[in-house]
Amino acid sequence: MKRILLPAGGAILATGLLAAGLASTAQADDTVASDALAASQAKAAETLEFWTKSNYAALKQAVAFNPDNLEVTKISSKGGYTADTKPGSTAPIGEEKKTTVKVQNVNLPKTIGKVFFEGRDGKLYWCSGTSIQSTYRNLVATAGHCVYDIAANDEVVSRWVFVPGYYQGKAPWGVYVGKQAFTHYDFDVYEDFDRDYAFVTVYDGIGGVLNRETKVTPSEYRAHIAKGGKGYVKETPITEKEFAAGYDKYGEAGPYKSKLADPKVETVAKPSDASAKIEDYISKGVNGVQLTGVEVSKGTYDAAPSGLDNGAKFERLSTEVPISKEAYDELVAAKGDGKFLGSVRAQKAGNTEVAWFKTQYYVKKWVKSTASMKYWVEDYFVVEHAVKSVGRLGDNVGGQGFAWNQPSGKYVRTFGYPYGPHLDGNKPYTGVTPKWCYGKTAKKALLIPSKKVEEQQSLKCSVTAGYDGGPWLYKYSNAKRLGYVNGVTSLIADTDDNKRYDTITTAYFDGETNVVYKAAAASASGKLIP
Repeated sequence: MKRILLPAGGAILATGLLAAGLASTAQADDTVASDALAASQAKAAETLEFWTKSNYAALKQAVAFNPDNLEVTKISSKGGYTADTKPGSTAPIGEEKKTTVKVQNVNLPKTIGKVFFEGRDGKLYWCSGTSIQSTYRNLVATAGHCVYDIAANDEVVSRWVFVPGYYQGKAPWGVYVGKQAFTHYDFDVYEDFDRDYAFVTVYDGIGGVLNRETKVTPSEYRAHIAKGGKGYVKETPITEKEFAAGYDKYGEAGPYKSKLADPKVETVAKPSDASAKIEDYISKGVNGVQLTGVEVSKGTYDAAPSGLDNGAKFERLSTEVPISKEAYDELVAAKGDGKFLGSVRAQKAGNTEVAWFKTQYYVKKWVKSTASMKYWVEDYFVVEHAVKSVGRLGDNVGGQGFAWNQPSGKYVRTFGYPYGPHLDGNKPYTGVTPKWCYGKTAKKALLIPSKKVEEQQSLKCSVTAGYDGGPWLYKYSNAKRLGYVNGVTSLIADTDDNKRYDTITTAYFDGETNVVYKAAAASASGKLIP
């Protein structure tokens, strides 16, 4: 689905965006161009983390690739195709069992999925694509414009991944990070949409997520952090009533918290109703005023008067309490250093110490806060790596075959994930599940002057943006769910000017396409996780 503005005239030279030794190259016959997507394992790991963190949040945010909404008009045809070499094909791979099919129920191939990437505009997009047969079972076929951002001088897009069987944020067969992209030299350099296809090698798939976030209880969170794990606490403001209910249920160890918005306080005179509401003034305060205690030495406490005034004895706090022998020894040392104002006592049975006590001394202080209380509830999350290698793409979902220089006017099945609107604004597709079209390709080659297309194939199919890059499968076996990739969706068109798309197109796969395919199919990629 070509929706990218082409230059007014002439050619744009390739910028040669290269990485880690995977230089953009061309064969002597100027057929194959290749560019790095994630040349190193470190770059691939960063790409993987970007898409999988927060339970695949980025995958869910991506939208169908539809950069400019240009309508394809003035389509015409010319004579048939002239094959540049003999027709040929490479058999598919897969374990689907042969069965007899008597009805035309379409079994969707396991090989199809969504291609996700970040455009040079910083936005997240998807196209369609398919796993295709290769030596290392690591190859994806899609449209060239779903890999190369022509608006950015033919640079490859960023963070390219393939997710076969993608469904609402789930990756049933893993996520496959693109390593190297192969396309025709004329597309990479001259923006020739008669060559709008690409083959991408991918690393072995990864299942699960990096930095998986799981909500846990406070005790589980503290245990996880104590073991050196990672996590975070999310604070949500609540009302005083909500705090009181939650605090009564969970107590101090729970997630319900409070504090002064501004901890600054001032000393005030004893309230007139202090005697009547003394328990409230001590426990929670009244109108912002609270009775607190200030620790003093025993001499100061003994000299203080009784009553409710500031500086009076706070008998409730100044009581003796039992302590351990270790605490007793520490307080004895602290008192000797002048760091403990209270007193300690050891009780003996004969000559043996059997119990130990401390007393701290307090005088009363009436204070008033200058700010209201803040209340919030905490949610606790642990962050863990929960990923594993799921192996090679072709081993997991199979791989479609490949065919070139096949005759036109033959039946094909096309697949993809349409989502964008028609030209009249109607939006019949969700992009959630794949759709398909079936029919004969047009016998005559397609001409689209506005897009500099001189030779493409076409098929009647009313789909929209997001179908880009989806495979055209020749000789598709509904029983095996396998066929031969003989095209990928490049353009959509409204041929009768009713503001509804009714036709899709693909570059014609010829002998030169086979040269590009073979170069990609012979390239290894490797693993991200042993």
